[in-house]
Amino acid sequence: MKELILYSGFAGITVFIGGLLANYFNHHIKESPVKYEITHTMMSFGAGIILSALALVLIPKGLEKLELLPFTLSFLFGALLFLVIDQYLSKKGNQTATLLAMLMDFIPESIALGAVFAIEPKMATLLALFIGLQNLPEAFNSFRDLVQSGFAVKKTLVIFFCLSFFGIAGALIGHFLLSDYPNLTAHLMTFASGGILYLLIQDIIPESKLDKKYLTSLGAIIGFLVGVIGEKLI
Repeated sequence: MKELILYSGFAGITVFIGGLLANYFNHHIKESPVKYEITHTMMSFGAGIILSALALVLIPKGLEKLELLPFTLSFLFGALLFLVIDQYLSKKGNQTATLLAMLMDFIPESIALGAVFAIEPKMATLLALFIGLQNLPEAFNSFRDLVQSGFAVKKTLVIFFCLSFFGIAGALIGHFLLSDYPNLTAHLMTFASGGILYLLIQDIIPESKLDKKYLTSLGAIIGFLVGVIGEKLI
């Protein structure tokens, strides 16, 4: 149990660390074209990691356990629900797509971490490392989005600190409640996949692009490669 809390705690604390790094970057690095390009590259890098989690972890686990019709319904429900949420937030002027994508990725993976911990501890250890690495750039981008949408810096850091504990909560839920219900866990992952894919295509990828700049595209490729390496190690 201590190891599960430790691993899931590491996976979650990178959310807060990413927020701290983004706050430092915002206030201690002078405005310049290079800073602007680095920011968009980080956004693109995060999109690549999210995409790798979608393609290598969430969807394959859903396909492994679910028949075609249940899988399709869960996937479409996730996409449609986050379409509605995104439309609502857009009308209010909030820039929270990256935060939503991070949570849609972070929570089901944390639950999966808890569910597999008792069966495959080594896989759970590497999965925790993988989750922690992808949370870092996602939190970096989410922090900047929230501050730009009007959230105060201190309030945003408090939110990120609280979100850091979602990893532990999710892992405990998966370990005690869902380890005997693989189909329910698969539905959760598939639902998250639909929402993540919608947010990537609608909001995150378009915002990461810069005209006549190619480093951002390379950032997405490197981010996806990080996910591939993590999945290969697992």
